[in-house]
Amino acid sequence: MKKLLLTITLMLSGIVLTSAQEKHNLALDFTGMKSNKGNLYVAIYNKEDHFLKKPIKGTIVKIEDKKASVTLKDIPTGVYAISAFHDTNNNKKLDTNFLGIPKEPIGMSNDATGFMGAPKYKDAKFKVTKDTAITITVK
Repeated sequence: MKKLLLTITLMLSGIVLTSAQEKHNLALDFTGMKSNKGNLYVAIYNKEDHFLKKPIKGTIVKIEDKKASVTLKDIPTGVYAISAFHDTNNNKKLDTNFLGIPKEPIGMSNDATGFMGAPKYKDAKFKVTKDTAITITVK
């Protein structure tokens, strides 16, 4: 009987801890765009192996005065990375050259850049433990 009560108590505390995970707002400001043409595509990732492939959330933001802003709501406490690209020709995709190098402006959290390839998650990641605001330069 004691084992049964202990098991039930542990299960219930696990459920309470899982449902009580804090959620935050992540305010993103983007600068550096050279024009207001097209839109800014923004994605957020929470796993290294998903970075630049499978975002947990994404949005399209209108560019005004060569800047853009968006707030991602209900982001659980955790580690994340942001990527963005300015779709200057409004074809709804990131244009690249024959080597896969972007022809349109891009931006990453922490201003992460790649060397001989895409930026790395470890360079772009940041922690969200409260409402957070970051600025990303798109170039």
